[in-house]
Amino acid sequence: MHSIHLAPGRRLPTKPVPSVAAEAGAGLVGDRYHGSRHRHVTVQALDDLTAAAEVLGRPVDPGLTRRNITLTTGPIPTRPGERMRIADVELEVVRIAAPCRLLDDWLGPGAMQALRSPRGGTVFRLLSSGTISVGDDVVLGEGSG
Repeated sequence: MHSIHLAPGRRLPTKPVPSVAAEAGAGLVGDRYHGSRHRHVTVQALDDLTAAAEVLGRPVDPGLTRRNITLTTGPIPTRPGERMRIADVELEVVRIAAPCRLLDDWLGPGAMQALRSPRGGTVFRLLSSGTISVGDDVVLGEGSG
């Protein structure tokens, strides 16, 4: 895994962290969505950001996309019910993440369009608790059916 970013509040910039506590049924401790019903964690992939950067003509900083976790490579599961595991934490797809309205503000004009599906990432719920750290292994398809 490439990076972890948390947004402490609405419209506040994300901050990079080396690791985060993930709580089943609640989300990432310290993120503004912690305690929400289904939007526990958002995941994107670096190769999707590279594709978006080609469309935009400038680099896309993973921290400015407002997603929590950036994987080194995709694809990321997108169908509701599909699962993946990061370290010992199991995640289940809720839905594809819609591009944040702040993208054009943070990354410049055209960013929201460049990061539309499938490049915008996926929203997951946490099925188990544990610690997620930069560099952790990611296993796709865990428990999918």
